[in-house]
Amino acid sequence: MSTETIDLKTRLITDFHARESVMNGEAGSAFHQKKRAALAQFDELGFPTIKNEEWKYSNVRDLISVSYNFNADSSIELADLEDLKIPVQDANIIYFVNGHYSAELSRIVSSSDQITIDSLASAYKKNPSLVNSFFNELTQDDNDAFTALNTAFTQDGIFVNVPDNQSVEHPIILRFVSDARTQNVGSQPRNIIAVGRNAQVKLAEAFRTLGNERSFTNSVTEIYVGEEANVEYYKVQNESENSYHVGTTQVRMLDRSHFYAGTVTLNGRFTRNNLNIIIDGERCEAHMYGLYFPDGTQHVDNHTVADHRKPNSESNELYKGILRDKAKGVFNGKIFVRPDAQKTNAFQSCKNIVLSTEATMNTKPQLEIFADDVKCSHGTTTGQIDEEALFYMRSRGISKPEALSLLMFAFCADVVSQIKIDSIREYLENVIADKLASK
Repeated sequence: MSTETIDLKTRLITDFHARESVMNGEAGSAFHQKKRAALAQFDELGFPTIKNEEWKYSNVRDLISVSYNFNADSSIELADLEDLKIPVQDANIIYFVNGHYSAELSRIVSSSDQITIDSLASAYKKNPSLVNSFFNELTQDDNDAFTALNTAFTQDGIFVNVPDNQSVEHPIILRFVSDARTQNVGSQPRNIIAVGRNAQVKLAEAFRTLGNERSFTNSVTEIYVGEEANVEYYKVQNESENSYHVGTTQVRMLDRSHFYAGTVTLNGRFTRNNLNIIIDGERCEAHMYGLYFPDGTQHVDNHTVADHRKPNSESNELYKGILRDKAKGVFNGKIFVRPDAQKTNAFQSCKNIVLSTEATMNTKPQLEIFADDVKCSHGTTTGQIDEEALFYMRSRGISKPEALSLLMFAFCADVVSQIKIDSIREYLENVIADKLASK
């Protein structure tokens, strides 16, 4: 594993200029200009430090202290991935290896008349104006260095376009694999999901690592939810002990739309998830569920935003965590209710169990309300296992390890049960049960 200390920011900027001519977007095109503007923003911002309030509890110094190959080739074959798969049948399975689309590993079963599923690089070649009309429109005002970095280096990812009134039967499963068997690798996938009026689709992102060298994934997903559309979005992270992940999901909802998100972090050295939802319509419903299990010295940080801009809409959020050993967790959930967003209902809850005196959990729920006819609440709890429940179970002849495992599984159940793709939910139930029983 490389331990060379480097200036990653300078190296990335140099790499951008060296590779600018072979990246998507002809010089002078609107697409290319967005990328150059993003590079300038990244140059100005630099990587965040703990002096930045949004990164106060998440130090990226270790992440950026070494170099990564962001253009690494891979010899991965389907057989290499058997142990990494989430078993999903009757689905569109799209593989990305080190951030690049793999047609050989992928399988698309939905009709092209019903939905467009294409790699971002391919979609841009076919219809640059269409891709550009969505690209970076939701993140353009984002004051985040990692998002700007992703925008500048965008080359590949997924482009999904669901036309009006289409109900997509088969889920879309995006499998992002980092091949870190021989070197430190980096990837920056950019995903665009555009869902038309009265359309429905289910989408899942799964992140895995092959090998023990370092991997760094910096992903951005932009999701456009049209009027009366219904979108389910799931994110499952089960990466290696040397994996670093920064992911941003940016969502915009229009009138009478529904958006449903579930984020489950099972493993990884450093994980930062940003889920930002702009509720820009009336009669919308946004639901956010999260679950995380850091142990050892792992670090998991979830930042969420529910930004209510129009009246008569609802958001509901529940995040839960179980922390062991010297693990660190962070939850920062923000609810904004703008002046025009009267009759908003917004609820947020974060609950955590800390199983070690050396584990730490930092929570910061925030409400900023600029309207007067609303119902909003937020709350957070961090504590240890329920000793009375544990005593009761042991008095019934259940061993302490088994009782602890059962209690923690029950703690997770009201998040896991919200995952509506059966095969993913069953996979998570089995992995979580194994993880809880392992210590």
